Formats: sequence, structure tokens, C-alpha cells
Amino acid sequence: MHDDRLIVEARLRRFVDQRLGAALYRESAAATLEAWPVPDEPVPVAEALVQEFTPISVGACWGRPWSTLWLHATGSVPAHWLDRPGLEPELVVDPGFTGGPGFNAEALAYRPDGSAIKAVSPMNDHVPVDPYRPLDVYLELAANPDVAGAGFRPTALGDKSTAGEEPLYRLRRVDLALRDLTVWELTQDIAVLDGLMHALPFDLPRRHEILRALERMLDAVDPDDIAGTAANGREQLREVLARPAYASAHHLIAVGHAHIDSAWLWPVRETVRKCARTFANAVALMEDHPGFRFACSSAQQLAWVKEDYPELFERIRARVATGHFVPVGGMWVEADTNMPGGEALARQFVAGKRFFLEEFGVDTPEVWLPDSFGYSAALPQLVRLSGSQYFLTQKISWNQTNRMPHHTFRWEGIDGTQVFTHFPPVDTYNSELSGHDLGHAQRNYREQGAGTVSLVPFGWGDGGGGPTREMLAAARRTRSLEGSPTVTLDSPVNFFRQAQAEYPAPPVWSGELYLELHRGTYTSQAKTKQGNRRSEHLLREAELWAATAAVRSGADYPYDELEQVWHTVLLQQFHDILPGSSIAWVHRDAERNYAAIAAKLEETIAAAVHALVGEGVVPLTLNATPNACAAVPPLGIDVPETASEPTRITADGTGFTLDNGLLRAAITSDGLLASLVDATGRDAVAPDSAGNLLQLHRDLPNQWDAWDIDECYRRTVTDLREADSVGPDGDAIVVRRSFGDSTVVQRLALAPGAGALEVTTEIDWHERQKLLKLAFPFDVHADRSAAEIQFGHVFRPTHSNTSWDVAKFEICAHRWVHVGEPGYGVAVANDSTYGHDITRSTRPEGGTTTTVRLSLLRAPLYPDPQSDQGVHVLKVSVRPASSIADAVAEGYRINLPPRTVHGGRSVEPLVRVSNPSVVVEAVKLAEDRSGDVVVRLYESTGGRSTAEVEVRFPHTGTEFVDLLERRVATPPGCAAGSGPIVLALRPFQIVTLRVRR
Repeated sequence: MHDDRLIVEARLRRFVDQRLGAALYRESAAATLEAWPVPDEPVPVAEALVQEFTPISVGACWGRPWSTLWLHATGSVPAHWLDRPGLEPELVVDPGFTGGPGFNAEALAYRPDGSAIKAVSPMNDHVPVDPYRPLDVYLELAANPDVAGAGFRPTALGDKSTAGEEPLYRLRRVDLALRDLTVWELTQDIAVLDGLMHALPFDLPRRHEILRALERMLDAVDPDDIAGTAANGREQLREVLARPAYASAHHLIAVGHAHIDSAWLWPVRETVRKCARTFANAVALMEDHPGFRFACSSAQQLAWVKEDYPELFERIRARVATGHFVPVGGMWVEADTNMPGGEALARQFVAGKRFFLEEFGVDTPEVWLPDSFGYSAALPQLVRLSGSQYFLTQKISWNQTNRMPHHTFRWEGIDGTQVFTHFPPVDTYNSELSGHDLGHAQRNYREQGAGTVSLVPFGWGDGGGGPTREMLAAARRTRSLEGSPTVTLDSPVNFFRQAQAEYPAPPVWSGELYLELHRGTYTSQAKTKQGNRRSEHLLREAELWAATAAVRSGADYPYDELEQVWHTVLLQQFHDILPGSSIAWVHRDAERNYAAIAAKLEETIAAAVHALVGEGVVPLTLNATPNACAAVPPLGIDVPETASEPTRITADGTGFTLDNGLLRAAITSDGLLASLVDATGRDAVAPDSAGNLLQLHRDLPNQWDAWDIDECYRRTVTDLREADSVGPDGDAIVVRRSFGDSTVVQRLALAPGAGALEVTTEIDWHERQKLLKLAFPFDVHADRSAAEIQFGHVFRPTHSNTSWDVAKFEICAHRWVHVGEPGYGVAVANDSTYGHDITRSTRPEGGTTTTVRLSLLRAPLYPDPQSDQGVHVLKVSVRPASSIADAVAEGYRINLPPRTVHGGRSVEPLVRVSNPSVVVEAVKLAEDRSGDVVVRLYESTGGRSTAEVEVRFPHTGTEFVDLLERRVATPPGCAAGSGPIVLALRPFQIVTLRVRR
């Protein structure tokens, strides 16, 4: 019996692979082809249509990497094809596909008037034609190289300047073909039943019933006359396809989707075209399938289509109105959520939801982030403050070590806010609705007995075209099919409503959703990360001083300029750009964009400050931080106080000492930090240890170069102790080292009056597949570390008691980490580093050492072989005898250094906050351009805090608003109106105030 089954399955495979596909088209007729190769970058359709096209033939080679070829196909449907029931003519296009959807040649078909028809890609190679009109179709062919095709190995294809000139593709087919609808339907029948059969347990009778039906089908179809006998084959399958699903079958709500990375193994400019292709496909499918719903999760992608493809955008707008094209997500892009700063992550929601509201009148209720590399514990509160109530993710199914215990749950953030969350058990966001996918979702679902429904996103992703007619055929056949979960086409919000109604009190997962994979993304492409961090803080300064100038001096507020900059910054926080996992082209573009952003924002800041301080020679300090700086108030401009005691540098036979009266740092003759003693006399550095230790590790991930750091890296390490020179330079100690092909210059400085030692490291980095860490061993018994995230911090263990602890061997932090014991702690802050590891060890003589290490640089070879090569300047500070509040202040200080200007007057802050635990994160003018002032604050220490906020300019009242600046109920214990603003905040609570002018 077993061998008989294998024989039938082998027979089926050969029939499908060698016979059935070849019978799909009864006849074909050649089209007349002309071509125009685009000289360089893509051009709009209107420009392409007026070019001079020259003849081209099937078989021609075309397409140097990243180039574009326009084809013009003309002809007519043969007269004898017309009015033949069961047969349908269409244009079939194969530009020379070499692989799967999304990593290959792609095309968009246009009508002569420039309107888009649909895309052409692998698995979706047809274009509909009107049989009664002459064929007249333009095809924009993109010669996108398959950067992943070599097995994720180093490649020069990721940058146009290194990709070469040789053509990638050979034109195989562009002709009219007569599709046999009965053969096509038989193909779909077989695909569904074959997939279901292999998804069922071997001993289940239903599996064998399907096998025998398929065997009868094979007997009924004459391989020499498939067209004439396909209907007989379908009849043999009719009964098994008609069997209804079990009453207890799992229920899947299928949502059309196309996960399009806004940049990854292609540049941003190509993503724009991928969006147009995919969205055109979705809209075209809606014409023939009224139950089909397509979810689009990125406002940025729709904004591109609006700008570059206005005709398609209007068709999308019409389909949004009917509920078929469904904006979801409520963010500007599907962002990374580990590294964007607090205000930036909030602005992802502000920009995304504003776009959907203004363009479509849709207030998205769900946040859709299937592919980001872990999910910040700040997200639940931001989701709710944006007006959304549901959250969807998929990526946690990639965990290497631990399996998430739930698929439907309530996710609780650091402030206690909960959001109803779903994690689709299908374990993919690019489902084909195959029997394998549906069966896996049913078996894998972890809420059995409590819930019955899950969501399945289906469609070819990565610009591969999204859902297909074949997938919709599978959905029809599995609406109710014995052995399969039931499938309903619907929208995400209807899924969430149904899931929440049947499971109103699901279990709670508290804290971050840490992805046990892709930990290297905290470090790869350091210049991209540094550009992001610098842009976030320049935006804070630009908005603060521009808002202050608008209120104090009547200056114009640069709404348009700031919005444009924000949109660029938010785009580059996409989950393959900021994490450093894109091709070289993407990151070089990002670096150029960050340089332009810095120049623009510096102009904005300078103009606002000039309007504020006027002409004069008084030295003034701008303090954009939420803490006082040299007696300059937070968010204000004033004459600074100077430190009473200068820093002294002394030398002896063992090295050098820096002493400013508050701290004393001993630097050894090889440039290491031997001790760091505060005013109480306690040394932060562990005995017989040294800080400022650079450590070089072998970095060879098992699979994903730019994405991963595997735990085995720790087993090979070289301590870079040998210095080329160490000596004083002004008020600092300068250390020079060389290793491999790289050099390092470090400047260790202790400024007068400073409570932290600052280490500036300039590295000319030319290593490959290495990881550079900077280590500080502290004399602290810390069983956990605190790491800043958006609007607060999370604690993570320094031990490895459980598999969940072990998996967090590399962690992400924003501006600071803190390790402490009761009464004493140490903060380590940075200006652009995100990757850290923090461990605890026992000393032989007793006591424990807690070591903080920052991951400074990597050198992965894929997808960018030149990743991180060149000069980097990274800043770190160490603040001993510090609390969490001190760590917060130090993080702001190192990222927002005071500016010195000369002018004629000081400037009072727009607001003053009575409690330093309540931090001002943003001061800006309102999004609606009313001139109202918006102030965003949060509780920063993890405790309950009260504060009064004093508005120091004329106003008509204050109200509490959400992230989109819509009025909300006054939080418990708080008060706002025409008098003082009173805040009573729970740990990490965010509040946004709107001050009416």
C-alpha cells in the first residue's frame, strides 16, 4: 500500500509538471515588439511613451543590472479565437525569469494613455486583453538583479556602480495566448487537493480518499488530449472537493497582502515601482473577485504612488471607499521598533495615520508589523495613544531558542497599557494559501480550546506582485473543505473583532517581544545608525527653537520643511534600512540623505536662534535638554556659569590621572581605565580589571551576515591592550592603537564640573567579519541591567537562569544603560551605539563584576561587502554613583551637547516642569498649523511622579490630546485648563499637551 501511494504521487507529479502546464494555453500568436532602453534611471510613463522605439525579437538579451527596458507589444487576437466558450485570450510575458517573485525581472503593463494595467512577475505572467480591440500594450521591464540568488553570499550587484554592464536576462516570450479555463480550473483543483493531502496525517482516511480521487482523475484525463478530457478529470474530483469542513475546523480569515520592503535588496527608487506593480495587481483582481480584500500597511508607499502614479492612486482611493483596498498599520513605514527614538516612533504613527485620514478618511484601528526584528515594550502605549487598539506581528516565529506561548494575547507595555495582539500561526506573512500553509496554521494554533480563528496574510511579497488569481481560487475551494481549516476572505479589523469577541480575556505577555535572532542589526552599518540618531536630536532642536521663535518673536514656523525632513527620517527607520540589512546602494543613499538633513536642520536652528537672541556679543548657551546645564534652564537660552575647578592632569610611572574635583580617573600607560573614583571615594571599576578595553571578536554568523550575531562569537576574542602611544593633549588623554588593517584614536576627557568620563573613539576600520566591542567592568553586583527604550527603560537579567535569559546575549539600548545595586549604580551613555551585552561574573577573591560592553562596529559581507569600512567617530560616557534619573540626564546630555552663540538677550523656556523625573520629549507647533503649542512629556524613572507644568507665554487654555493632537479625557489625577497644569503620572506614562494660543 505504501509503495502504491508513492507510485500515484510520482505519477501525479509528472502529469502536473510535464503535461498539465503545457496544456494551459490552446494556441499562441506572436506580438510585434519594439523597445526603448532607458539610458540611466527610470523615467515616468509619459516620457517613455514619446520615445523612439526600435524593433526587438524574442530571444534578445537585455538589461544590465538595475536598468529599464520599455517594450511596446502590438498585434490582434486571431479571429478564430473569438466567441469560444471556456477559452480566454491574454498576453503572456516572460522577460527571462530566473527565479522566484520579488528577486527577479519585473514589469508593469500600461495602456497607450499611460494608465497602469497590472504587473508581470514570476507566478503572475499574464496581462488581460480585450479580444475585440487591437493589442497595444507598453511594458516597463526592470532588470533587477537577484541579489539573494547566490545564497546570501557577497555580491557586487548591490550597487549600480559595481554591478557591471552585462545583460542579465534573455527575452523568452511576449505573445497572445488562448487560455483554457477548464484546464486552469483543473490545475487549481489538483493544487488544493494535493496540498491538503500532504498536510493531513498519513493514517487519516481523508488523505487516502483524496489520493484515490487524484488517481481516478489521472485515469480520466488523456495526456494526449488534456483539453478534451480535463472536464472528465474535474468530475472525478468534484465529490472530494464538495465535502464540507468539520464543525470543529479551525477558521482562517485570509487577508490579501504583499509585504513590500521599502528598501532591502533593491534601492528605494525601485520600491516605488514595486508598489505600483503590486497595487495595480490588487486593484485588477478586485474587478473580478468582489470578496477580495487587500491590506496595505505603509503610508509612505501610498504617498509614492500618489506622487508618481496619480491615475492608479485614484483607483486605489475608490477601492478604499468600497472597503476592498484596506489601509492598515497606521505607520509611515513598517519601521524597526528597537532603535527609533521615542519621538520618532511616535511620529511614525502621527505621519502614517494622518496620511490615511487625510487621503482616505480612514482611522486605522490595527498596527501591522509582521517583519520587524523585535518589538519594543513601549509600543502598546503608543498604539493606544495613536487611537489604534490592535497589534499584529509575525517575526517572532523566527525565534531560534524559545517558542512564543500564545498566538492571540494581550500585550502589556512598560507603563501597563495593554493591546489585543495576534501572531498568525501560519508562520508566514507571504502565504500562498497552500495546503501546507493552511494545515500548519491549524496544527500550530496555540489557543485551541479557547479560540477558533486566526489570520493568514497571503500574497507574494518583496515586490513579487501580491495575491494572484491562483490564490483566490484556493480560497474559494477551501471555504469549507473536509480536512482543511475554513477560509474566509476578509479585512484585518473584522478578524480582530471576531477574535476579541470569542476570546475577550486572553493571556497577557508583559514586556518586550524580543526576537531571538537578527541581533547584529543593532550594530551593522554604523553610519546609518549614527545618521538616524543625529537626525532625531537635530529635529528636537529644530522644532524646539522654531516653536520658541514663533511664540516669542513671531517668526514663521517651517512646517513644510520639518515635515519633509521627518518623512525622510521615518522612511529610513524602515526595518531593513536602520538595522543595516540592505544593499550598499540603500545605505549610501541613507548617508547622503542624513548629510542633507543635518545641513537643512542646522539652517533651521540658526534662523530660529537668530530670531530669538538678536544681534549682540553676549555668549549664550542653548540648552535643548530637559535638564539644567551650567545653570541654563531646560529648553532655554541663557548665559552659562563656568565650573569653579578646572580639570587637572597628572602623570606618574603607571600612567595618568584626570581629576576635576568630582571624579578622578586613572588611565594606565596602555590607555586603559584603571579606576574611576567619585567624591565619596568609591571606585566604579572592578578590582584587577580595566575599562576602556577594546575587544575584537571573530564574527561569522551561521546564515545571515548583516542580520545576526551568533553566541559562539564570544569564544574567540583578542583584547587590544597594546597602545602605540598614550599621552595628554590639552584637557584629555589621547590613546593611539593599531590592529589588523585598522587604527584607533581615543580621547578620554573629564570636563570641569562633569560627573562623567567621556571617551571619544575615532576608528579607521578596515576589518572583515569582525566585531569590535568596548568593555567596562564595574564593581557592582547587578542581577539586572536597565536599558533605555522609547519613553522609558526595560530591565533585562545579567544572569542566564532560563533559556529566555540565555537568548538575550545581545541587547538593544538607546542612549544609556545602567547597572546598579541598592544605593549605587553606574550609567554608560552613548551618542550612536545600540548593541550591548551585559554580564556578571564572580571574582576569585569574592564579590561580583558586572561588565558592560558596547558593540561599536561590525564588518559583515552580505548584503553590502563594504559594510562599515572607513572612519567612524563614536562617543561614550561613564557616569559613576548614578541613579536611573542620572542615566536619563546623561543620555540627553551626550546626544544634545550645548550650543554656544552670541546674541543680545536670553530666552525663557516656553514651559517649565517642576519635577525632573517628568521629561519633556518634544516641543513643537501643532500639526494642523493652528499655531497651538504641543508639548509631549513622559515619566522617565519608572515610578509614580507628580509635577506642575508652567506655561510661560500667553495662552487661552490647555488640554490633553493623543498623538494626533485630538482631545482626549484628562488622565486621572491630572488637570489642565486655564490655570496650572497638574500631572500625576504612572511609571513611563506619556502625556501630550496642547496649549491654545
